[in-house]
Amino acid sequence: MKKITIIGPGRVGESTAQIIAKMELCRELILLGRQAGKAKGIALDIQESAPLFGFDTRISGGADPAAMADSDLVIFTAGLARKPGMSRSDLVDANLAVLHEAVDNVMRYAPNALLLIVTNPVDVLTYHAWRQTGWGRHRVFGLSGVLDSARMASFIALETGFSVKAINTLVIGGHGDAMVPLTRYASINGIPINQFLDAGTIERLVEQTRKGGAEILALKESSSAYDSPAASVAAMVDAVVRNRRRILPCVAILDGEYGERDIAMGVPTVLAGNGVERVLELPLIAEESEALARSVATLRQTLRNVHEISS
Repeated sequence: MKKITIIGPGRVGESTAQIIAKMELCRELILLGRQAGKAKGIALDIQESAPLFGFDTRISGGADPAAMADSDLVIFTAGLARKPGMSRSDLVDANLAVLHEAVDNVMRYAPNALLLIVTNPVDVLTYHAWRQTGWGRHRVFGLSGVLDSARMASFIALETGFSVKAINTLVIGGHGDAMVPLTRYASINGIPINQFLDAGTIERLVEQTRKGGAEILALKESSSAYDSPAASVAAMVDAVVRNRRRILPCVAILDGEYGERDIAMGVPTVLAGNGVERVLELPLIAEESEALARSVATLRQTLRNVHEISS
């Protein structure tokens, strides 16, 4: 890609910019924030690491949304972060207001871009960004399953002692406590994890996956996770920029898949140069379907609450 813009150069945005630059996923990288000096300083700091990491990406920062003009991809990381004791859905009102302004600017200055939503509650914000733009569902998608699946794989690696490179996991549903880690699809070099772990241990790791972000937040106290989310975003950007057609779980708009429409949630997708090329509908057993239905119900209730507040 020639140009990528990150809206919101906070901790997640800054870490994302560092990785994108080092991977040379674009020629030009723009950091947009409300404080021009801060955005410019972060951009300059990353730019000065170029000789050490060996990248030619040109990075600049500022507050003028016109700087995103003609971007191929816009990544939205702006908004309030969680504090200890908060759920992701607690952020919805404040972050929706930030999102609406940002999407207006994207539509004005980068009308042909893909839009990747990272800010929480990511399912709700992705849905509203899609509705606001009126774009095809392939162009608007969000981070969730890549991060949640990475957390689950990390926990399995730590528990078993096996290389994380051999571990495959899949988490679908809402990006919150009702997420659905599909243990039946988790494997170590193709071998189901129940060949290595008993049912009680697997359930403990599932719960640890659901609470992964909250655990980091509780330990750090002053900030939520940003390194693992940034790495997850970069993996998605890499799939798009290099047209890899990777099967990655991300927040996508559903149109009949899993029996759902007019909602955004984490599902396995084929991520390629045009964004979400395809949503993969997996056969689920009764237990998995019930868990997904509970996750969908939680998401729809949040969407209804937002509608009631805005009405």
